[in-house]
Parts: sequence; structure tokens; C-alpha cells
Amino acid sequence: MRMGLPAEYKLATPGWRSWLAATRPPTLTAAVAPVLVGSALAYSGDEFAILVFVATLAAAVMIQIGTNLANDALDFERGADNADRLGPARITASGQASAAEVKMASGIAFGLAALTGIFLVIEGGWPILAIGVASIAAGLAYTGGPWPLGYHGLGDLFVFVFFGLVAVMGTYYLQAGSVTTLAFLASLPVGLTVAAILVVNNVRDIETDRRAGKLTLAVRLGEGISRLQYVLMILAAFALLPMLLVGGAGPAVGLALLALPLAIAPCRVGGGIRDLETARMWLDAGAVKVILGTKAIPEILEKLPRDRVMAALDAEHGEIVVEGWQTRTSVTIETRMAELRDLVGGFLITFVELEGRLQGGD
Repeated sequence: MRMGLPAEYKLATPGWRSWLAATRPPTLTAAVAPVLVGSALAYSGDEFAILVFVATLAAAVMIQIGTNLANDALDFERGADNADRLGPARITASGQASAAEVKMASGIAFGLAALTGIFLVIEGGWPILAIGVASIAAGLAYTGGPWPLGYHGLGDLFVFVFFGLVAVMGTYYLQAGSVTTLAFLASLPVGLTVAAILVVNNVRDIETDRRAGKLTLAVRLGEGISRLQYVLMILAAFALLPMLLVGGAGPAVGLALLALPLAIAPCRVGGGIRDLETARMWLDAGAVKVILGTKAIPEILEKLPRDRVMAALDAEHGEIVVEGWQTRTSVTIETRMAELRDLVGGFLITFVELEGRLQGGD
């Protein structure tokens, strides 16, 4: 029996299927998509190089696998993955392999990425070396090291930057030898959609992550505001597509809109937004949690009616308990909340109108 595993778990030697599952194949699309987008841009400019494409794809997938395996072992050691966790079983937490074995497998994956990267560095020079080193370091720092990014609410930003900006522009640079405005614009929707995958995972794991002290952004903001975050990220990804035309993309970029119907259902289920009042309540809840996180409890009431703030707290399933309700107000906090609502208001109105049409057609 592995130390720290629940008694009901039995140790079993992992077969190839277990190791394949441990790589989390469904998540590997997050590594493939940015390489495809960057390569498509290169192809449109007659800069496509098949060997560079294959090597880039292999390196990206190996880095993703290495990150997934490192996350598997390190989350188990930190107590974030245990018998109470929802979702697919992890190879370390299920007792099929020790943390040391999974870390070794992670190292092998990163090593293969580095070997492939030698060819890419020869092709692209020191910028590709810097990108490769930073990508592997970030993959390890996501759940490892003295200050793991995923445990401090920076996972969403990490994914957006490395799976969006870095991956798309790096892929394009390898083949075209430069970085263009179009490559940057194309990286934004990719980064948003890949980061949205992480939002879903983090919302699922809110309770176990909270107990383990893994303060993901979903834990910090709560389920309601995190669901809203997911919807806004998906909507923003589609809203940015016309910008690619401004950046010089051809009309074929409009094919991406064919995926819009597929995005509606996850937004309806994942977002759960039915009206603007609900959305506003969730924004209140998120702001309340941020305020609590900054220890500004004496100023929490600001100018929101007490019933609205209490409704926002109720929306968080009683996660927050406010004692000694204050009557003092804070213009600063009120202003911040107003700015937040203005920022997302347009997206919310559009989405709710779409919801109304969908419901009206049911």
C-alpha cells in the first residue's frame, strides 16, 4: 500500500492504458490547436515547412504531457488529488504508480521535448531556445516549486500566455522567421478557449482545492463568478475573430464561426446565466470575495443594498460568513464594481438576448 492512500485503494502495476490515460489525451488538443493555427498562418503566406511543423507539434505535445504528469504527482503530494476529487482518476492518487514514478515519466516527456527542440533551435535560433526553456520551466512551476502558479490563482494567466500567445506566435516565427500583428491577433482566441478548459476543471475541483489550500482563481472568486468568467472567455474568443480580418486574414477565418453553435450549449450549462439580475448577483458575489480577500471587511457594505449583497453571498452556497455587518461605505469599492459591470455588460446583454431567442424557439 502506498503511503497516504485511502485504505480502499489497492496497489496495481500500471499498464500502458493507465499511462496513456495519465497523459490526459483529451487535453492534448490544447497543445495541438495553437500549433495548427500558427502553421495555418504560415501556410497562407507560403512559409509552411512540414518538418518544422511536425517537430513543433511533437515538442508541444511532449511539453503538455510532461506538465500533465508533473501535475498528477505534485497535486497528489500536496493533497489536492485524493479520494474526494471529482473527474477522471489520476494515476498517482489511484495508487497505480508512485509519485516518484510519475515524476520520472514527466521528466522523460520533458526530455523528449528538449531533444526535439534542438532541431527547432537550429531552425529558429535563440528566441526558440528561450521559449522552450520558459515553457518547460512554466510547466514544472505550474504545480511545483516553492511558489506553484496554479496554487496562487495564476493558472488561467499561465495557460493564456503559453498556450495562446507563446505557442501560436512561436509556431509562426519558426516557419516565417518573424512575428506579425496577425499572428498576435490569432493567438488571442486560442489562448482564451484553452484557458476556458482550465476554468471548467477548476470549477469542478473548487471544494477539494479549497481544502488542500490550492487557491485557484475559481476558489478565490467562487463558482458563480467563475462560471461567468467561462462564458465571457468563450464569447470574447468569437468576438475577436473579426479583428483577424483587420489584421490581414482572408475570409476563410469566418469558418471558425461554424463552431459557435457548439459553444452555445456549454455556455448555457456552464454559465447558467438566465437573466441580467443573476449575472449582476454573481458579479456582486465575486466582488465581495475579492474585497474579503483584501481584508477590507469594514468597507464591504459600500452602497449596495444589504439584501443584494446577502443574495450574492447566498449564491456562493454560504461559503462566506460575514460577522459584524458594517454600515460604512466605500466609494472606491463601489467604483471598482461599477467598472467591472461596465466591462462585461455588453457581453452579458448579448448573451442574454441570445438566451431569450433560444428559449423562445424551444
